Amino acid sequence: MTEVATLNVEIREEYGKRVNRRLRASGKVPAVLYGHKEKNVSLSIPLDVLDAAIRHGNRFVQLTGALREKALIKECQWDTWGKDVLHVDLARVSEHEKIKVVVPLELRGESPGTKDGGVVKLQLHEIELECEASAVPEKIDVNINHLQLGQLVHVSDLHIPAGSTVLTETTLLVVSCTEAVEVSEEEAATEGAEPEIIGRKKEDEESKE
Repeated sequence: MTEVATLNVEIREEYGKRVNRRLRASGKVPAVLYGHKEKNVSLSIPLDVLDAAIRHGNRFVQLTGALREKALIKECQWDTWGKDVLHVDLARVSEHEKIKVVVPLELRGESPGTKDGGVVKLQLHEIELECEASAVPEKIDVNINHLQLGQLVHVSDLHIPAGSTVLTETTLLVVSCTEAVEVSEEEAATEGAEPEIIGRKKEDEESKE
């Protein structure tokens, strides 16, 4: 079972961009709890506690403080640099409730095919699973220690945690190890050329107006 992180939350009574900026400046993140056909609740969460939960891959959390509920970290809005969390969506869930989630794929190991001139390419970056809310995996490891030149890994070849069901098409290609293709200088120059965009001139003229 995935470790359950505890988030101490407070009810938010004020709203708006300025209020949220002041909230973040005080070390807290605005959040919304929804789901199970109940009323949406606006919350605030200490940033350090939320960061710790996200770093450890905790998607299933226990809310304490202003209310006591179990929830799933459904979506995080990040700043431009992908460093700080600006807002969090939390979905109400029960521990053994079956939910659908998108889980990232991560390469593990080193392909022996690269020693024969092969290039490993991750073709699929995430898959959709159905599993219990308390057992949402942080990621799915894709082991390539045995990937030889010319070999492929499909969704059906992945090691999926017990109790989880893959919803993504199992025939989709995940990883390939193929020979490197040499690109001539002429082809590289052609590929690097910026294509003409229809309508750009008109947009530029309108912007000047």
